[in-house]
Amino acid sequence: MRTTGSIFNTRRGQACALLCPRPLRRRLERVLTRSTIVPELARRPLRIAQVAPLFESVPPRLYGGTERIVSYLTEELVRMGHRVTLFASGDSKTSAELVPMCGVATRLDPQQPDELALHVLMMERVFARATQFDVIHLHADSLALPLARRHATPCVLTLHGRLDRPGIDALLREFAELPLVSISQAQRAPLAWANWASTVHHGLPVEVYRFVERPRGYLAFLGRISPEKGVDQAIEIARRVRMPLRIAAKIDRGDLDYFKARIEPLFADPLVEFIGEIGEADKNEFLGRATALLFPIDWPEPFGMVMIEAMACGTPVIAYRRGSVPEVVDDGVTGFVVEDVESAARAVERVGVLDRRACRQGFERRFSAARMARDYCAVYELVGEARCQLRA
Repeated sequence: MRTTGSIFNTRRGQACALLCPRPLRRRLERVLTRSTIVPELARRPLRIAQVAPLFESVPPRLYGGTERIVSYLTEELVRMGHRVTLFASGDSKTSAELVPMCGVATRLDPQQPDELALHVLMMERVFARATQFDVIHLHADSLALPLARRHATPCVLTLHGRLDRPGIDALLREFAELPLVSISQAQRAPLAWANWASTVHHGLPVEVYRFVERPRGYLAFLGRISPEKGVDQAIEIARRVRMPLRIAAKIDRGDLDYFKARIEPLFADPLVEFIGEIGEADKNEFLGRATALLFPIDWPEPFGMVMIEAMACGTPVIAYRRGSVPEVVDDGVTGFVVEDVESAARAVERVGVLDRRACRQGFERRFSAARMARDYCAVYELVGEARCQLRA
């Protein structure tokens, strides 16, 4: 497996300079630039800590992209024979060893606990057990960086959010020796200099969504109601083509004013049906029966898991050319990459030329959980071998 876009491949001298003193650079460079998984990796069980955010359970009961990916990755690693310990909320469900860090996920906890306090406590407890693991895989943003720097156990940090906000650049320059994983090539663009170990696209278990051959003539919007997600754009696209639009979305407390002022009045249109937030069990029917998924985002989307969920059902995606969209959507095969409302409306009118089976096949080929887990195992190997070289 090639580590796509890795700093180890494209800027190998700087990577080695970050990771080790000059006498070891040449030897470590040979380790980091290997492009295939050694056969021993697949046979040797690793002791892996997966550290999830506490905002949602793993997997989430309703909305929650990062926690769902942590669940899919954890279960696939267990299936491969690795010994996985999951640090997550106590209402999580997993075949790995679960170490509960709070009773229930914080977003749905009526007590509204201090989320920062819980995450700091979790990091302390993870690293108190650091010697028990071959690798610690962090998904809870940057809170663990000071501890990761001070422990010998190899750590990998997957960044799941946008990286163009002030302060992130300075933070990652301070901790420039720690290996990072991006979830798309587009995501890393604001920080192209950083110590990227690899890009690993998200993946889903192929059995989670079934293929739906015959849609029922509506457009779908699935996600979160906020300015950058573009639900108002989706409504305008549906109006242009006079097709029903079904909206399944959560509304965070911080977006309630926006929803009341800007979005709720648009629901008066008879073409629009607002369903509310739906869980995993309802997604297959909702997405699979849609003629197309609308994804009219107005932000640098790091990945956009709903796109591959739609493809898994056989549903084409019509998405604005922002962030990861051109990486995820195979334009003209699994959907159309468009620029604005007008071009999206034209795409809806010709979406019938796309083969829904090709959408499903594209998902199976590129976005399975098994492929994701293999890619991460390659990252674990690279990081682990690099740390071994440093200790040699």
